[in-house]
Amino acid sequence: MNKKKLKVAVLAVVTSTFLVGCMNMPTQSSQITGSYTSGLRYDSFECSRLAVELDSLARRENQLVIAQEQRIKTSQMQAFWWGFGQGDGIEASELANVRGEKEAVRSAMEAKGCR
Repeated sequence: MNKKKLKVAVLAVVTSTFLVGCMNMPTQSSQITGSYTSGLRYDSFECSRLAVELDSLARRENQLVIAQEQRIKTSQMQAFWWGFGQGDGIEASELANVRGEKEAVRSAMEAKGCR
């Protein structure tokens, strides 16, 4: 094999390794949108209870964002050494659920005229 073919082969391997690693990287937390959640569960809640629920969901969202960011860092290191990342885990799924719940609570608060 001549030097030119060897350089092309090495370049192809390096490029494919980076592409495969990028394909299996976790989603940025800012790109995870809320999944649909019905607001019927919150129909019987008073405004004060809705506010407590919204606060609780916001704290859980912050925890999940931190967990997702940590997963991204770990995955970047793994992709650097092994050529592939971890992908999304339970953190991304739960973050989408929590964001959907927050939207349902906000809608219920708006419907009830809560401040």
